[in-house]
Amino acid sequence: MSEMEKKISLGEKRSSAYRWAEQIEEILAEYRLYLVSQEKSDNTIEKYIRDVKRLLMYTGRERPQREMVLAYKSSLKEQYQLSSANSMLMAANHYLKYKGLEECRVSAFKQQRKIFSEERRQLSRREYERLVLEARKRGMVQMEHILQTIGMTGIRVGELAFITAESLKQKAVRIHFKNKERVILLPKSLRIMLEAYCRRENIKSGSIFVARSGKALDRRTIWAQMKRLCRGAGVLASKVFPHNLRHLFARCYYEKEKDLVRLADYLGHSSLETTRRYTIISSMEVCLKQLELGLNVGGGTIKKQLS
Repeated sequence: MSEMEKKISLGEKRSSAYRWAEQIEEILAEYRLYLVSQEKSDNTIEKYIRDVKRLLMYTGRERPQREMVLAYKSSLKEQYQLSSANSMLMAANHYLKYKGLEECRVSAFKQQRKIFSEERRQLSRREYERLVLEARKRGMVQMEHILQTIGMTGIRVGELAFITAESLKQKAVRIHFKNKERVILLPKSLRIMLEAYCRRENIKSGSIFVARSGKALDRRTIWAQMKRLCRGAGVLASKVFPHNLRHLFARCYYEKEKDLVRLADYLGHSSLETTRRYTIISSMEVCLKQLELGLNVGGGTIKKQLS
């Protein structure tokens, strides 16, 4: 093949790739409308669009064959952790069903249930306290109260706007989120703290935590402000994000009450399995100690080493 022919061939490939990229955007635009009609949350829609785009880029087809989807599944296993790969496959299966290609859907990767979580990802009570104190030290008054509000109620960061001055008098918040309605009780200690905050900030009605514009705080803003506290608080940045406060609430509640069903109600979970994942013991060492049941019949040396 001459140099001229190579250039022509390369140009044709680039042109074809460009046309396919444009086609993908059109496909995704239609799919987005379908997701909206299904009343999916904004975050779910963005995730599905992102994951389905990955599927389409890999297969090069609007209606991929099953063999292509299986190859895509294998590629995900090589690149991502199984939990992440399964999340992407869920989006792919949803798209395939939407296209009437249910025979092309694939099963998720099987995983052993986790009995402990990675400590580098789990926020401890002491680390939470240090974050709050660091926010107070820096004069980040709003963030200081946001951390404690999420930590003391277990709400999602997107539900923060439902915490209003009026709700403090009612001792509860009615939340409409993810096409569900649930009631969150506000503990007395939190109400006293937020009432004092509202008096200082002259907040008499509406959402307590808003931006200077008066609009609800963006989750990215909250996330970024939390990250600013990491170094001063001596907490790994990998542990500091809003949803981890929700996990902390779940673990603290379960350690105190041992009531998984009631906890699922507080968190707004429809599945106890989801709630169970929130209460996983955060340390391998704790799990190892729990397995020492006194069934060893060895000599005194082993007992001394265990004590």
